[in-house]
Amino acid sequence: MAATLVWLRRDLRLADQPALSAAAERGLPVIPVFIHAPDEEAPWQPGAASNWWLHHSLARMGEALAQAGSRLILRRGGSLATLLDLARATGADAVFWNRLYEPAVIRRDQEIKKALREAGLTATSFNAALLQEPWQITTGSGGPYKVFSPFWKACRKAGIDTAPGTAPPQLPGPDAGAGGGWPSSEPLETLDLLPRIRWDQGLAEHWTPGAAGALERLQSFVEDSVRAYAKGRELPGRDGTSRLSPHLHFGEISPRQIVWTLREAGLDLDAGGAEHFVRELGWREFGHHLIYHFPQTTEEPLNPRFQHFPWREAQQDLEAWQQGRTGIPIVDAGMRELWQTGWMHNRARMIVASLLTKNLRLHWLRGARWFWDTLVDADLASNTLGWQWAAGSGADAAPYFRIFNPVLQGQRFDADGDYVRRFVPELEHMPDAKIHAPWQSGRKTPDYPDPVVDLKTSREAALEAFKTLP
Repeated sequence: MAATLVWLRRDLRLADQPALSAAAERGLPVIPVFIHAPDEEAPWQPGAASNWWLHHSLARMGEALAQAGSRLILRRGGSLATLLDLARATGADAVFWNRLYEPAVIRRDQEIKKALREAGLTATSFNAALLQEPWQITTGSGGPYKVFSPFWKACRKAGIDTAPGTAPPQLPGPDAGAGGGWPSSEPLETLDLLPRIRWDQGLAEHWTPGAAGALERLQSFVEDSVRAYAKGRELPGRDGTSRLSPHLHFGEISPRQIVWTLREAGLDLDAGGAEHFVRELGWREFGHHLIYHFPQTTEEPLNPRFQHFPWREAQQDLEAWQQGRTGIPIVDAGMRELWQTGWMHNRARMIVASLLTKNLRLHWLRGARWFWDTLVDADLASNTLGWQWAAGSGADAAPYFRIFNPVLQGQRFDADGDYVRRFVPELEHMPDAKIHAPWQSGRKTPDYPDPVVDLKTSREAALEAFKTLP
């Protein structure tokens, strides 16, 4: 009997899951499969924090499928060879999956779709991750956007509040019998996604991977924080953001589900906190738009002038930044939050990125690679957009001469020093007025370093470097 393979990747949910729903609608057995093939995503294979999340998300997806009368088949190896083997073993005549947009994955998926069809299988992909496909939003001349505001205006005009799909209540599995039944599955532990040296306790304390955790987090945000989001999102010491980014990256929740939930809660998507929050979803869409149309930007600046920028090579400075030992409190708080929790507040991300690319003048890829390995929400589209924006080399980027002063940023967005004290306990007793510039306090703080760079002179050096660009 024929069957449908549903090739799961970063779409680990049952609701609003187009590939799964389309498979169920065929009325044939549905066989969900996840294939662990990280090298096919090179040079941006998932990092350590992402792998931790993936392990737990796969466990939750397996439980959800079991409740629907199904199973999650886990395999390792080449994706195409594995899909063909599974099709032969199960009699499947179709493979469905939801699209991803990273350059290496697009190339891989195009080759797989072609090979599956040549083998006589139906191969169909769907949009499960975005409000609009990257190729659906175009400028008046038919090209891609490089500026966010008109891009988002076009997205809003195309529509962002489509009702999400529901989860299939039951998924038919393959019949047992001669040559039938479920194919074999690897134990989750054999995928080696968890760290051998267990540094992940902080992640486990702060996160609940899986679709249920995503919906719980969304509901809490809608009830407690979204109305004050416009201001609350700027304060790293407060729980004013949604923290949905890792759930979105792994497809445990879709942007359609989020927008629809806001609408169903009676919130105005064109005003107040809800408008600001939906706009952040728009930035996520914009990142995917850019990486689709400008795939080279994962490694190269969108603005070609920055090919000639005189970046420094300073390993000691890089390590101080990575370890949260720059001697600049708001920067160190952000970097330590990242290390301890696998996440960093967006305001802090902008501050630490500005210091790295402007004051330290280290290549933005150094920061992008570190974030890639340590963020639970490491997303190639958003990571690339954010780092090129900070460096001044990307789309709609901050002008290079816009260099954040981390002391003033700390005083403005962490006025009482709560964020710094939480992650930089060496400064626990520093007065509020001095906590963002302890070197000006007139007293030495034990165990806390002096600044690795003078903010004023390094700013001037960065501006001089910018003047050398053609």
